[in-house]
Amino acid sequence: METHLLRRIILASASPRRKELLEQIGLKFEVDPGDYEEHIYQGMEPHQLARNLSLRKANASAAKHKHAVIIAADTVIISDNRIMGKPHSEDDARKMLETISGKFHSVVTGFTIIDTSANKTITRSVETTVYVRKLSRPEIDAYVKSKEPLDKAGAYGIQGLGAVIIERIEGDYFNVVGLPLCALSEALKEFGVHVLTTTSVQSPST
Repeated sequence: METHLLRRIILASASPRRKELLEQIGLKFEVDPGDYEEHIYQGMEPHQLARNLSLRKANASAAKHKHAVIIAADTVIISDNRIMGKPHSEDDARKMLETISGKFHSVVTGFTIIDTSANKTITRSVETTVYVRKLSRPEIDAYVKSKEPLDKAGAYGIQGLGAVIIERIEGDYFNVVGLPLCALSEALKEFGVHVLTTTSVQSPST
C-alpha cells in the first residue's frame, strides 16, 4: 500500500493554521502558496464559491509541480445569507463581529486535491455551524485591538483568543480552523495517501 511517506505533497496555502493542521496529522509536505490572487466571485452559492476558490489555488500550484499531490483550501463565512471575507480594517472587523454576535453563522471550507502525475482532481466542501455569544462593545473593541481578527474570514479565530466568544458549534471544529481533517484524510485515500497506517502511526512522546 502506498502511504503519504512515499508521495511528494504540496500545501498550496500561506495559512499557518492549515500548515499546523497538516503537521498535526503527521503529513510530510512542502508549502507553496502559488501565485493565485484571491477574488470573491459574485453569484455563487457558498459551497460552490469555496470549492471554486480552492480549485483555482490548487491549479495555480499544480502548474509548477510535476509528480506531486497538491492540497488547497478556502474558507468562507456566511451570516444572514451574506458571504463574509477577511476584514480590510479594524472598523471592518468590528462590523463583522457585530453582525455575527448573538447568532448562528455557517463556515464552509472547500478543498481541492490534485495528483499532477495522474491528472486527477477532486474538489469537496464541508459546512460547520457556529454560534457566537452576545458580545458587548467593549469586548468587540478589545478583541479587535488584539489584532487576531484582522487576517481571518469572519473576523475571528476559533483556535486563538476567539475561542472565548464561541458558545457552541455543530460539525467539524477543524473545518472552522481552516481544514476539515476528517473529510480531507478520507479524500486523500483516493490518491494513495493514507494518514492512518502502521508506518505512519507513532506512540505519543512522554
